[in-house]
Amino acid sequence: MSEKHLVCQGAICQCKFGNTPDKLKVKTQKKTFINDPEGSEKLMATNKDIGQTFEKNTFGPCKQQPIPGGYKTCQAQVTQWTGFYEKITLDENGGKALMESSKATCPIGGPDCITITDHGQKAKPSQQQARKADPVATNQLNPAVDTEQYQTEQEQEQTNHAE
Repeated sequence: MSEKHLVCQGAICQCKFGNTPDKLKVKTQKKTFINDPEGSEKLMATNKDIGQTFEKNTFGPCKQQPIPGGYKTCQAQVTQWTGFYEKITLDENGGKALMESSKATCPIGGPDCITITDHGQKAKPSQQQARKADPVATNQLNPAVDTEQYQTEQEQEQTNHAE
């Protein structure tokens, strides 16, 4: 993986001893959002997001807890994160930003047993990207949109605002 993404609320996590993913829930801060222009959904996750910090707080049956006829249900509990980004510290909670390569420790599964399989950010094309898009490629992907006409309209609108 060439790029490393910051992790936000809604990131998909998986324990190597469970069989069901769960979504990360940021509970330690309420101010710093990433990839979320409205600032309503994508709180940035930090190494301070410990404890029961998942939506369902389970990864399904825990292979580290066998019982007759199967396994106990996981009760996800993060005690620490590793592999976080040292260069970003949030004022609100003093936490360091989690990266998609960060891993969590659970007291049952042990160090780094929980991984992040999807960082939670979603790409949202901007008007600037649409203006710079290759019309031939865009029309092949979406023939219902006349990209050249859209780009011309955007340029005219930008010129009108500049005057």
